[in-house]
Amino acid sequence: IGDCWLLAAIASLTLNNEVFCRVVPSEQDFGSDYAGIFHFQFWQYGEWVDVVIDDRLPTKDGELMFVHSAAGNEFWSALLEKAYSKLNGSYEALSGGSTTEGFEDFTGGISEWYELDKAPSNLFKIIQKALKAGSLLGCSINITSSAETEAITSQKLVKGHAYSLTGAEKVDYQGDEEKLIRIRNPWGQVEWTGSWCDKAPEWDCVPDEERERLCNQSDDGEFWMSFSEFLSNFSRVEICNLTPDTLASDEVHKWSMSVFDGSWRNGSTAGGCRNYPKTFWTNPQFKIQLDEVDEDPDDDDDQCSFLVGVIQKNRRRQRKMGEDMHTIGFAVYEVPDEYKSQTNVQLRRDFFMTHASSAKSETFINLREVMSRLALQPGQYFIVPSTFQPNKNGNFAIRVFTEKQADIQVIDVDVDAKLEDEEVDEEDISNRFENLFDYLAGEDAEISAFELQKTLNKIMSTRDDIQTDGFSLETCRNIISLMDKDGSGKIGLVEFKLFWNKMQKMLKIFKKMDADQSGTMSSHEMRMALEEAGFTLNNILTQILVARYADTNLLIDFDSFVGCLIRLETMFRLFKQFEQDGDGLVEMDLFQWLFLCQR
Repeated sequence: IGDCWLLAAIASLTLNNEVFCRVVPSEQDFGSDYAGIFHFQFWQYGEWVDVVIDDRLPTKDGELMFVHSAAGNEFWSALLEKAYSKLNGSYEALSGGSTTEGFEDFTGGISEWYELDKAPSNLFKIIQKALKAGSLLGCSINITSSAETEAITSQKLVKGHAYSLTGAEKVDYQGDEEKLIRIRNPWGQVEWTGSWCDKAPEWDCVPDEERERLCNQSDDGEFWMSFSEFLSNFSRVEICNLTPDTLASDEVHKWSMSVFDGSWRNGSTAGGCRNYPKTFWTNPQFKIQLDEVDEDPDDDDDQCSFLVGVIQKNRRRQRKMGEDMHTIGFAVYEVPDEYKSQTNVQLRRDFFMTHASSAKSETFINLREVMSRLALQPGQYFIVPSTFQPNKNGNFAIRVFTEKQADIQVIDVDVDAKLEDEEVDEEDISNRFENLFDYLAGEDAEISAFELQKTLNKIMSTRDDIQTDGFSLETCRNIISLMDKDGSGKIGLVEFKLFWNKMQKMLKIFKKMDADQSGTMSSHEMRMALEEAGFTLNNILTQILVARYADTNLLIDFDSFVGCLIRLETMFRLFKQFEQDGDGLVEMDLFQWLFLCQR
């Protein structure tokens, strides 16, 4: 079914008994209490999930069809695969993937990988740190065709095969320092026969104490080789850094981990990558404070190392709906000085137009997770995760692993509104405007919602610079509700003049934000228009407004814009009316609540 990536992860899982028992809980057997069910635990986006399955496994001609053991009485791997397929929706959903995806769901860790033909100069140090932290490491040799799968080289290395990397040491060799890597073949046999193998003469030139500590002469599948030969013979290293809750032992150095949930929403928070400067700034933003530098005496620069991973949620489950992985990545920006002392301040479009990123993911890729190891000077930074193209719906989790404690927070603005209390003196109203009002109002000298709707639509029909499909009766009733001061359900001359002034301001903002002069605003332009009108709204409220007022093409016409602003102003003013102590809280009885809902 194309889940060899999962099989490789399962094989590596057996090398760490503590982690294995977390995924495959012990004390499950076929004894007297056997009830035909099993349970397994997998990490999913920040929490451990218990998956219960029955013992029915897919077979053909009496043989297990998918993952199985050579032993006829060993079923844990097949049951584990079934539980994992249930977690992802089906066996079919497991087709295609990376070993690191399985690593992470078995450990809750965060994975990174390095192609050895372009390995960083400090890779050996990275491997040492990862081993000290209790991380799971693997390595492999690429194949150029399926015929090379598990082909054995002249020095007994297996191509297309998953090895475990279990040690990294420096030894004194003939007066010089030699870097060594210890590797394990999960088969338990077939070992490297080149230099530094179990019986190689190089060990005779190593101090006795180091040789006794490191060298094992048994054919157990584990062997040493020089780091330089490792780089020339192997193709890739994968590292799964464990989260603090994965291992209970205090003997390993733990990473400090923070995880936050987020979402990209079409038309509001799915801004795409930096290639789309008009919308990139609308993506979710996360702020990280790096204060403590690494404990690395070999480094001349004081830097803070950390890992950033952005992981897409539940994309395999959506394959049956024709969905697949988005192409995702992230960028990191240093916080400008004027924002460093402020909280809940998002970087805006102008900033991204004039500032380059301090770091970014190596590439945008259509894997479940994109991850990068970064090192920056102490300071404050914004992390901006995004899909490659804008307007792609999806949920994600962002994880940040730091060697030292770091303060990380979700950035979202505080909801607020700057409302002007404009006053109009009846004596200042021009005769021309008063005559217009008398004509529209009729004998009762007041304008109802029906009369207002007819008036606005007639006026808007004469304009070709803005688009509208007509003011709805609901919008007109909301206008009356906001402007009606005496509770008559209609508006008089002064109230109509106040509304007229208000609408002129709305029209000015609308035309200013309509950059392409199409007569409509995009949903992202609407976000800036709301700010221009004095409303500061967080991501959730922005998503709600886009869903309510934008059309299927994510465009907002003028009547929808007016309806949105009127509704927002009404709600803010009603809240202020019921707020007693200015503490941002409102307490009301049933009558007040019903009254509020009717407004």
